[in-house]
Amino acid sequence: MFALRVSRRVGVSALRSLTTTPARPMSEMAFTFAAPNGVLYDGANVKQVDVPSFSGSFGILPAHVPSLAVLKPGVVTVYEQEGAPKKFFVSSGSVTINEDNSVQILAEEAHPLDCLDASEAQQALSQAQSQMNSAADEVAKAEAQIAVEVAEELIKAVQ
Repeated sequence: MFALRVSRRVGVSALRSLTTTPARPMSEMAFTFAAPNGVLYDGANVKQVDVPSFSGSFGILPAHVPSLAVLKPGVVTVYEQEGAPKKFFVSSGSVTINEDNSVQILAEEAHPLDCLDASEAQQALSQAQSQMNSAADEVAKAEAQIAVEVAEELIKAVQ
């Protein structure tokens, strides 16, 4: 019986060592941020990331509780170790906060705010509203409504 308990403990320890990732200092957070148009961060050490989600906007610091959230259209703010915060507009996506102090954002679209133009955002809103008004069925109307919501958040972001 004793041998069985010892072997179970050894087996559990061995299994834990295989399944856990190396510990990162609690003051560091590895950040990866990618979209189809490019990788914006790849394992970068950042201080904080603020994200817009459907359950509310929230900030992520090192040692954040592991979580998964769906991004809504809005601004992701990244606080690097040095310098001013960097802001990016995302249309949608997901954020994953892991136990090992790593964070990944996978966005449908992501663009630096300083690369966006207010007049183009207004044109996108007008076009989306026009598509919504002329939608022939419920699917087209829903797609146009999403485009309107994204364009409205884009206008807020660039103002």
